[in-house]
Amino acid sequence: MFMDKVVLDMYMTAGVGVAALLLGMFFTRNIRFLKRLCIPAPVSGGLVVSLLTLALHAALKVDFDFDGTIKDLCMMLFFTSVGFQSDLRMLKRGGRPLVMMVVLVAVLIIVQNLLSVGIAREMGLDPLIGMAAGSIPMCGGHGTAGGFSPVLEQLGLRGAASVTMAAATFGLVAGSLIGGPIGELLVRRHALAEPSGSKDVLLDIEASEAAPERREGRVVSDERSFRDYTKAVYQLVLAMALGMGLSKLLALTGITFPTYFGSLIVAAVIRNCFGPKHEDRLALNKIVSVGNICLSLFLGIAMATLKLWELAGLVLPLVVILLAQAAFMALYATLVAFRALGRDYDAAVLCSGLCGFGLGATPNAMANMSAVCFKYHYAVNPFIIVPIIGAMFVDIINTGVITIFLNLI
Repeated sequence: MFMDKVVLDMYMTAGVGVAALLLGMFFTRNIRFLKRLCIPAPVSGGLVVSLLTLALHAALKVDFDFDGTIKDLCMMLFFTSVGFQSDLRMLKRGGRPLVMMVVLVAVLIIVQNLLSVGIAREMGLDPLIGMAAGSIPMCGGHGTAGGFSPVLEQLGLRGAASVTMAAATFGLVAGSLIGGPIGELLVRRHALAEPSGSKDVLLDIEASEAAPERREGRVVSDERSFRDYTKAVYQLVLAMALGMGLSKLLALTGITFPTYFGSLIVAAVIRNCFGPKHEDRLALNKIVSVGNICLSLFLGIAMATLKLWELAGLVLPLVVILLAQAAFMALYATLVAFRALGRDYDAAVLCSGLCGFGLGATPNAMANMSAVCFKYHYAVNPFIIVPIIGAMFVDIINTGVITIFLNLI
């Protein structure tokens, strides 16, 4: 049967992404388990849209051609904002547990790739399929999955975006499902704490947020907020432009880097060149906000434009690899990470967080830790360490390890 092709330009493609994002927001507000598992709105809404295009492709033999220009721009802006969040001075606050978590994350990323590539080779598949189900979607989540899928496509993996996004979605759900129970199991098995009432648990969290000075600090004029957002956008664009120049220089080495790597490094250098007295010139809060907006739009477009029919021949091997990743994560957290972090209550809470961003993203890690603390008591250090790891180290370490693997296999 003749296959029609629907061609959408960059504006129409962006519109589809926004529609998916709004649909996902509606789902998140009204479907309880999506909120409980911290499933991002772009993922839930985008998956529904991609399933719709799959149905149209299957029933009417319609193909879709999406323009990724705006998606790529949003990806670049997001990873540039990640660079601006890399404050090396924060290392002092985490102490030894932070250093140990960095080491654990680095080992986890390496083993995730060894595991997935090894399984792919044993099944007689292209090792790039293993990379597409390794640390790219696991520790990297949907953002890194979208960032590296063009690289995998260039290296010869057809339908890389569909594979990496499907794997990232699985990881997001799996990380939320196993993180809380593993943390709770460790606390209970080793008698690290006694369950307490939810009101007592939340006192430490709510006290600082309820303070009048905290509320007053959030009140700013519309004009000042506009100026800060303007400054943030200009700084992001400038760092992105300089970073693209650095990426072109890195490409001359013959080593494969993701397109956003140069911008991430330039932004990190700019951030750490400013001392504490001059940091307000960077409008960091607004940079993070702009980055998060770009991430949501990027994910909305990326998820909505997936061509799920390209996964048809990879379902079984992909399921095998992803189940192996989830099983390894559970064993790694309970048998290795818990002992390395000190076998105490903070270690148990950190292990639940490690499962969150080891298979999904930092919000999943925070949600997992909150679930454990809600049953027992609040732990200060894990809620300092995990955001630092998520903001500063995961993407940088992951990008470096993935780059090495891609140039070796």
